[in-house]
Amino acid sequence: MPKRILQGVVVSDKNVKTVVVKVERRFTHPVMGKTVRRSKKYHAHDENKEFKVGDVVRIQECRPLSRLKSWEVIGRVGAQERGTGA
Repeated sequence: MPKRILQGVVVSDKNVKTVVVKVERRFTHPVMGKTVRRSKKYHAHDENKEFKVGDVVRIQECRPLSRLKSWEVIGRVGAQERGTGA
């Protein structure tokens, strides 16, 4: 069975060798007919700590690496605008 690949935005890089990736999916509501956005966060393995908050990355399913981690980052797609906070 092929491994799933998802695309999302890194929302946290504070953990050791781990990034948290927020993946958003869009679908049409079955009754209302309008487009609905749902998001989910995945913990993904980042061996070299090369991905930072705001990077758009692709993650791939892998064997369980810890209680929460069963995904690994396979590459960067791009980077979103990082806010300065001011």
